[in-house]
Amino acid sequence: MTRNPILPGFNPDPSIIRVGEDYYIATSTFEWFPGVQIHHSRDLANWTLVARPLNRASQLDMRGDPDSCGVWAPCLSHDGERFHLIYTDVKRYGRTTVGGASGASLRDFHNYLVTCDTIDGDWSDPIHLNSSGFDPSLFHDEDGRKWLLNMLWDHRPGRNRFSGIVAQEYSPAEQRLIGERVNIFPGTPLGLTEAPHLYKRDGWYHLLTAEGGTGWNHAVTMARSRSLTGPYELHPDTYILSSRTRPDAPLARAGHADLVETPEGEPWLVYLCGRPLPNRGRCVLGRETAIQPMRWGADSWLYTTGEPGMPMLEVPGPEGRAPADARDDFDGPELPIDFQWLRTPEPDAIFSLTARPGHLRLYGRETIGSLFTQALVARRQQAFCYSASCALDTAPRHFQQAAGLVAYYNASKFHYLHVSHDEEAGRHLRVMSALPDSPQADSFTAPIAIPEGPVELRVEVDYERLRFAWRVPGGDWQWLPEQFDASILSDEASAPGLPNFTGAFIGMACQDLSGAGLHADFDWFAYRERDFSPRASDA
Repeated sequence: MTRNPILPGFNPDPSIIRVGEDYYIATSTFEWFPGVQIHHSRDLANWTLVARPLNRASQLDMRGDPDSCGVWAPCLSHDGERFHLIYTDVKRYGRTTVGGASGASLRDFHNYLVTCDTIDGDWSDPIHLNSSGFDPSLFHDEDGRKWLLNMLWDHRPGRNRFSGIVAQEYSPAEQRLIGERVNIFPGTPLGLTEAPHLYKRDGWYHLLTAEGGTGWNHAVTMARSRSLTGPYELHPDTYILSSRTRPDAPLARAGHADLVETPEGEPWLVYLCGRPLPNRGRCVLGRETAIQPMRWGADSWLYTTGEPGMPMLEVPGPEGRAPADARDDFDGPELPIDFQWLRTPEPDAIFSLTARPGHLRLYGRETIGSLFTQALVARRQQAFCYSASCALDTAPRHFQQAAGLVAYYNASKFHYLHVSHDEEAGRHLRVMSALPDSPQADSFTAPIAIPEGPVELRVEVDYERLRFAWRVPGGDWQWLPEQFDASILSDEASAPGLPNFTGAFIGMACQDLSGAGLHADFDWFAYRERDFSPRASDA
């Protein structure tokens, strides 16, 4: 059996295609650079990260994008000649609103198209399509015409913010949208209608959308029409997949789906889900991607194969992903593919793999949590229990300089074990925590004096428990006395009204608030997923 999720950790908003025997899934990356993750599989169970196509400034510059903005909901497609990737760059989120809320809610989102002959090649510079809403997708019709769909945002007071799915023809020759924009589907009373994907089968245009918001009320809605522009009739069950009425479901928040068929014509659905912590109900692994088989009914509607409308924790197929156990020694000229950084398309300004061979050198820039240029390089947390460690060599000379190991969600949610220096404690380490659900937004542990020279840092996470330790190379681990709350690194831990759509990362960071650009060298970084350990020191 294949166990869900197939893409664990922060991998939301899946878009899936098959080209020959090859399957590809594109997922959102939000403020993390390079933009869009593309995974490849031959069996729908085992997936390998093969590309992040938005990797240069002409395609994507997210400096200044708020937390949980940036690249939303990519759509990957193939027209028989080349790959097409549609994506949104969100520049302003505004405040959280529901349909019909009073007052204006202004957002900025720009939708682009890039193309490439191969999945891992150099993708084209972007073509701007529109800015009318988010979650765009491209449909290649049988007659050769191409259509862009996206949700329509209505900022006017008293209006439904999510005001339906619009369609407009795209002209490849003119590289722009042509004709009139048509609202083809207003949504259902569940509301927050988004994430359109269109398919054609047996003369029917089938429309999948997500509704209910990307939290506990999420659902996959289906409708169909004989005409692309409608009118669309709703599925007999309306919502073909959802866990919103099932608090017992191990895969919560199910929605935002896409459909693919095997060479034998078997339909499979990929969709977004979340796995809450047992003791906290928070999804520290963010929004993940799951898959399950579907079936076409005698009425030509799509249905689940198991319990009606219920996400499946296990599905038929080969055993999938093994627990990760990786150590990166930074011996090559390229950053290992598991790592990303925040916002800037100019990585040379924040790190180097050649300045000190065999090390990742981070250059201290802006504050941790900066929306512009901060030196933070990290990988996804993809299991509830893991161990991570690194070797750090840095020489801070005052309190504005720091570097270390960070468990990070965004600017308002992190635990940061860092080395710094001040006139009272000398060279020391301490933990700074940004707490999103506490009257005290920032918390510091007492400084611990440490000797000059390299130091190794370690974190152990077991569900909501997080512990830090340090040592000089070859010495014994020294555990910090505090236990930290890892559950704050989740979508659900938040002050009201803020966007929270990503997931927890673990990585390395460096700051120099004096502007001198102090560097920190990391000799290696290790990440290992494991079973639960009652004591952090035994992990």
